[in-house]
Amino acid sequence: MAEAEDVRTLALALPATEERVTWNQPTFRVSGKIFAWITEDELCAGVKVDGKEERDELVASAPETFFYTDHDSRYNVVQLRLNRIDLGELDELVRAAWRAAAPKRLLNELDQDGQ
Repeated sequence: MAEAEDVRTLALALPATEERVTWNQPTFRVSGKIFAWITEDELCAGVKVDGKEERDELVASAPETFFYTDHDSRYNVVQLRLNRIDLGELDELVRAAWRAAAPKRLLNELDQDGQ
């Protein structure tokens, strides 16, 4: 089971990530692009995904964990219930979200560091 602070720790460990409060919730950005956020109640988080197909696959595979709102349906994002996901899977999702938003220069830096 993951917690909101885990999202923060994982996101801020990635190169050039900054935290900024937007819509009354913490968002995590790389080069100005949001790749993850924590909901205001800290029960859920959201991450950028490669596309709506990936989002739909996640929701179909574990609807008790993954979901999206009407607002989210326009974007390549998925939300997750933190009490339904383990830390390892959360780490993979946050890293993938960062990769989806980061410029190539930072991707190369991360790859060189072996992360």
